[in-house]
Amino acid sequence: MSLGHATPATGELSTARRAVQPVRRHQLFHQPSRTAFWIWGSAVMAALGIVWFGVTALEFANPYFLPSPGAVWTAGYEMASTGQLWADTSESMRRIVIGFLISTALALPIGLLMGSVGRFEAALEPFIDFVRYMPAVAFVPLTIVWFGVDEGQKYSIIFIGTFFQQALMIMDNVKRTPLDYVRVGETLGLGTTKLLRRIVLPSSGPAIWDTLRISFGWAWTWLVVAELVAARDGLGQRIVVSQRYFDTDRIFFLIGLIGVIGLVLDQLFKIAGRALFRWSSTERG
Repeated sequence: MSLGHATPATGELSTARRAVQPVRRHQLFHQPSRTAFWIWGSAVMAALGIVWFGVTALEFANPYFLPSPGAVWTAGYEMASTGQLWADTSESMRRIVIGFLISTALALPIGLLMGSVGRFEAALEPFIDFVRYMPAVAFVPLTIVWFGVDEGQKYSIIFIGTFFQQALMIMDNVKRTPLDYVRVGETLGLGTTKLLRRIVLPSSGPAIWDTLRISFGWAWTWLVVAELVAARDGLGQRIVVSQRYFDTDRIFFLIGLIGVIGLVLDQLFKIAGRALFRWSSTERG
């Protein structure tokens, strides 16, 4: 029997090997780099464009129903050269900004109070839940009766379609504030106002910003609905005019333009969010 160095058990060796092996980073919830984000996004968009070009080039679809990329680009160039496209775009942008700001200016304080004060939640959440299930498009005839076809009608549709969702989502964002943070603030003697300003808002701020970013996309949807029904200008109204003359190439271009504008604004929201909430970006990795 050898009295030399003792041989460790096989299980202990396996445990030791696992301990020194580098830990693999799990792919779930892993944030891609900005370069990878744009590479993958551009690749998918390019693939869809190639499929679109191939289907139209091989005449698998009637051009009245699916115009070619070249025809869509030509239609957009014609609208832009007359100045009509820029006028419609600026009008839609003005409406969306004003309507969204009106909705947000009311949803932020109401959602904050509902999320932090139980009496506000009990008083307002049933009514907001009741209204938010009503389709905003059903209010279009009423808003025309109430406001006519002027700008107030467009703002009211954006408000109805956006505010009630915003308020509830902001309430949920505020409710996710860790209670430990609030308890520490109470221990330090902070009053209600200071608790909201110094603890609740900074903690829920990144989630609230994401709520605003997402609801801004909903606001675009309701703006186009309002312009489709009653407007003298705007991208939605231009789509209606194009439909009357069966100009599907113009319709495709206008829909694509709305998508591009939305993509750009969404990325600007993300950039602003990273600048405003640097600690949140650092925690996500």
